[in-house]
Amino acid sequence: MSNRTLSEAASKELLASYGVPFAPERIVADAEAAVAAASELGFPVVVKLNGDKIAHKTERGLVRLRLADPAAVETAASDLLAAATDDDGEVSLLVAPMLSGNRELIAGISTDEQFGRTVVVGVGGILAEAVADVSVRPAPISEVDAHEMIDGLATKALLGPFRGEPAIDRDALAGVLLALSKVAVELPEVASVDLNPLIVVDGRPVAVDALVETTEGAGAAAPLQADGPTELDIEGFDALFNPKGVLVAGASTHPGKFGFVALHNILAAGFEGTISATNRDGADVLGIPTVTDVDEVPAGTADLLVLCTPASANPSIIRAAAAKGTRAVFVASAGYGEADDEGRRAQDDLVALTREVGVLLAGPNGQGVVSTPAKLCAQIVAPFPPEGRIGVASQSGNFVSSFLNYSVQTGVGISRAISAGNAAATSVADYLGYYGTDPATAVGLAYVEGVSDGRAFLERMRQVTEVKPLVLVKGGATAGGQRAAASHTGSLATDDRVFDGACRQSGITRAATVEEAFDVAATFATQPLPRGPRVVVLTTVGGWGVVTADAMASTALELIALPDDLMEAIDGKLPPRWSRNNPVDLAGGETRDTIPEVLDLVASHPEVDAVIHLGIGIQSNQARLMRQGRFYPDHGLERIVEYHERQDARFAQAAADVSDRTGKPVLVATELAVADPANAGPAAVRASGRLCYASANRAVAALAHAWEYSRWRQARGLAVDPEA
Repeated sequence: MSNRTLSEAASKELLASYGVPFAPERIVADAEAAVAAASELGFPVVVKLNGDKIAHKTERGLVRLRLADPAAVETAASDLLAAATDDDGEVSLLVAPMLSGNRELIAGISTDEQFGRTVVVGVGGILAEAVADVSVRPAPISEVDAHEMIDGLATKALLGPFRGEPAIDRDALAGVLLALSKVAVELPEVASVDLNPLIVVDGRPVAVDALVETTEGAGAAAPLQADGPTELDIEGFDALFNPKGVLVAGASTHPGKFGFVALHNILAAGFEGTISATNRDGADVLGIPTVTDVDEVPAGTADLLVLCTPASANPSIIRAAAAKGTRAVFVASAGYGEADDEGRRAQDDLVALTREVGVLLAGPNGQGVVSTPAKLCAQIVAPFPPEGRIGVASQSGNFVSSFLNYSVQTGVGISRAISAGNAAATSVADYLGYYGTDPATAVGLAYVEGVSDGRAFLERMRQVTEVKPLVLVKGGATAGGQRAAASHTGSLATDDRVFDGACRQSGITRAATVEEAFDVAATFATQPLPRGPRVVVLTTVGGWGVVTADAMASTALELIALPDDLMEAIDGKLPPRWSRNNPVDLAGGETRDTIPEVLDLVASHPEVDAVIHLGIGIQSNQARLMRQGRFYPDHGLERIVEYHERQDARFAQAAADVSDRTGKPVLVATELAVADPANAGPAAVRASGRLCYASANRAVAALAHAWEYSRWRQARGLAVDPEA
């Protein structure tokens, strides 16, 4: 493919036909005509050398600014024509008004290797490099996408009234982005567009420079909607996650071997279906009689095959198992695509074989599959989590283990979990797509390091997020390209920004860390979605409320002023020393029923969308010290200890009950969730089926993500409740 850069005049002509706003300008042949054009347009003006082969005018000094009179225009025009070289070909002069404004933006089109054509907007002019503040979305974008891109700019305060100038007309700016999107879709030959700067004049963006680069043979920007439901091998996925019987090939009597661990974990988790195993010596393993060959396994007894055998033995085992009724195979064996060229050929052969015999292939080189509804723990890395509604899929098996460890720690359970391994035939996106159809799963949780086809990934994930939330954490987010100069849209739209924009466009909740990802997934799985950003913080200690307010300041959540009627109602429950503000600091004025009653008042108010409750477990912390001291159980300590622990348990249950009754999220946070999990407060939160957040900051981060997803749904006309 060959690239061609259009002249500035030709670039503007093309983009103006799609609705991009430009200042009026004239193309002239000589200095005399330039003076006439300047007089017609009005001084001051800009004069540039123009030509099909001239792209980087500023770098070559081919631009003259702030020309205030005819003499200045004549001199500039003559100098520019004299500066032309033979390599510039046929040249002319471009004369335009000299626009000025305190704010400059940048917009354009860039081509990403994974996601194709993207639309970019950001801070432009001299601030572009220093601020590097841009929003990116794969084309095509919708009007909602365009406004979300504008709202996503970190320096969006510049878009409001500024230095005596009116606020930027956001509809007009969105119109520029939509025009660029249309160019990206309808003109497949356009590889990139630079509009830098877009000068804000009387609140409206006007492009004063344009550069279009075309590429012969480029493909069009395909729509981000899949053509009907994604094809999923439902029978194969059901066999993988809800098998009636499991066959472990390569079961071993050695406790250190994968074949032993996989069989042990299946048995230990209590799988209630048929369990079969092969062992080359036919030895009993963990009380399970084995056979030496799959041919000896009765037909129809194992729809899931777990392979812990050397790669060379796997093809014959798979073919024999398929003949016996197996419909899914998890390949733990290594030595495939991750190894060498020979391994890659073996992996290709494995994919071809499983397709031939009609078996869903998971792996190879994976760590296992978990399905708590089926009591299945066919994996070689512990633990087996409690049953819940989070579906996990990961490109790294160790992160499956991490998510399961968090599940055990918090009590927020897992429905399905799988290590994709080399993902030779079935990718993380495929598993997440299945979770979208799975009634046992309320939210998908994934770890990825990259996607081979970004646009196909988006299409699949958009189908999931329209049904239920999807949380993703991405490894390798720091791209070398982010260090590139930020003065053009192509360098601004670095890999991770494109990926982040794609996630936002598709409703994917992208978490910064593995811990945050689990917190957010647990929130989606156990709390209702907020219908708005308005939050009240209820705390037993003022300092906790202060840091929570600070944490909220960097999110889209709103720490609202307490409505007068709510203030009056709380006055009736607390002594005069309470904060009379949000955060609601109880100031030690709580009695037996104060916290449940104030929680109910706050969450029930129509102007409150969510509540964060801080301070649970304090009484039980004191109770622990009393219980462990040398005076217990005398001096009335036994009674007060029981009372304190009972109260914290009541407060935890009250938070869950109020949330259920109002349909609003009520998040409970305390460091005791990790410092002392046995404390009656966090223990009761876990018993209620909800996450007890380890800090107020983590609760705020999770709630902010929940609101972003809720807002994404509302903006697209989807029900706030994904299950509605």
